Amino acid sequence: MIPARYAATRFPGKLMQLLGDKTIIARTYENTMATRLFDEVIVVTDSEIIFNEITQYGGYVIMSKQPHESGSDRIAEAIADLDVDIVVNVQGDEPFVKKEPLQHLLKAFNAIDVQVASLMHQIKDEKIITDINTVKVVVDNNSNALLFSRSKIPYPREASLSPLYFKHIGVYAYRKDALMRFTALPITPLEFAEKIECLRYLENGIPIKMIITDEPGPSIDTPDDLVRAMEWL
Repeated sequence: MIPARYAATRFPGKLMQLLGDKTIIARTYENTMATRLFDEVIVVTDSEIIFNEITQYGGYVIMSKQPHESGSDRIAEAIADLDVDIVVNVQGDEPFVKKEPLQHLLKAFNAIDVQVASLMHQIKDEKIITDINTVKVVVDNNSNALLFSRSKIPYPREASLSPLYFKHIGVYAYRKDALMRFTALPITPLEFAEKIECLRYLENGIPIKMIITDEPGPSIDTPDDLVRAMEWL
């Protein structure tokens, strides 16, 4: 599932911006299809503009029936009546999505206790580490998320140590029942404060297994990110 909201707060209409000769949402859709990992790849959107963009590529797209605060909530509405086991959420602003990280993400569900999983990669650039548009994550010894934040976490209070920093990649996978439980829960205080949807899982005691991967290419939250994405392309 690819949630695709048109009116993004930091970069309105970003998914319809050109990245090379195709829009961001078209590249995300085509690259997700190209992995050949899924029975269906479905874009779910609140926008007729995005609906028409995906339709012209022969894609499968669903219009949301009501407004949603998060991509996960949007997906939950779309899959409520679908017969599925595992749902992967590839954010519409991840145009460089690749097969191998998604394969590793799906393998996490071989463990029956895993309900939700997501991706992260190590970052070393201080500008990225301190950027509030970059969501960071810290994990426990079992690679379960402890906290997501736009702040610099962990904070290097001890100058002699060099902590590792990980960027959260906007790709999730869920068992259907875990996602439906998520959407039935109210928005939580940390989620509201940080505007990071996966904090709702942690605040309700639902663990998120984090899978480390290589840099997948820039996600696009701001106009500056689009410039970096053009250079990457």
